[in-house]
Amino acid sequence: MNPTPYSAFPVNSFKQRLREQQRLIGCWCSLANPITTEVLGLAGFDWLLLDAEHSPNDVLTLIPQLMALKDSASAPVVRPPANEPVIIKRLLDAGFHNFLIPFVETAQAARDAVAATRYPPQGIRGVAMVQRNNRYGSVPDYFRIANDNMTVLVQIESRAGIDAVAQIAAVDGVDGVFVGPSDLAAALGHIGNPGHPEVQAAIIRLFAAIRAQGKPIGILTPVEADARRYLEQGASFVAVGNDIGLFRAQTQALADRFLA
Repeated sequence: MNPTPYSAFPVNSFKQRLREQQRLIGCWCSLANPITTEVLGLAGFDWLLLDAEHSPNDVLTLIPQLMALKDSASAPVVRPPANEPVIIKRLLDAGFHNFLIPFVETAQAARDAVAATRYPPQGIRGVAMVQRNNRYGSVPDYFRIANDNMTVLVQIESRAGIDAVAQIAAVDGVDGVFVGPSDLAAALGHIGNPGHPEVQAAIIRLFAAIRAQGKPIGILTPVEADARRYLEQGASFVAVGNDIGLFRAQTQALADRFLA
């Protein structure tokens, strides 16, 4: 007996909530492990960033993590290693719908990122008929609705990105703009010190420019006071920690209690 085909693909609720600029609290996943990702998915975060830029993740490690989040309320967002259409195509085929594109410095780069996630004529995404993205061909209307279900977030982390942020945020199909404080600090000559007054002033200017374009603002910080301040300043999707940092801090604290 053949299984009944899915009549529709789930609406991307993360994209909808971003558009409404709801407060969305997330966490970074860099351990490249489905078990730790599954545990984070049980915590109730609104979104989880599966990082393939600064971690050993690739398509074959990311798919088990997507499977681990299948029944989670946390929306999976992937950061590819680069704004490169072939890489993005493979992540799309693997089943991702939400993307954080690193190191975007121009409006054209933002348009390229959007085009990479859309089928023609809106974009350049290649067509594969039976892949994980359309449940191996069991979603008959996937190709009709896929473009509208894609989320593209772009990351500002350089001087050029700062200068072009208004044009980047204005690009049609960019759903939000993410500020990378660590790389921004390095770009401004304060590597390792995102709390430097010049960096914080730049972040405030970026927030204002993004807000003026009506786009949601995102940022990452493991420091609670900073996260709460960014939320007060207008950020709506904020990552408040990362799995490696959490694991390191708790294991060290446990060891210190018994070995001191």
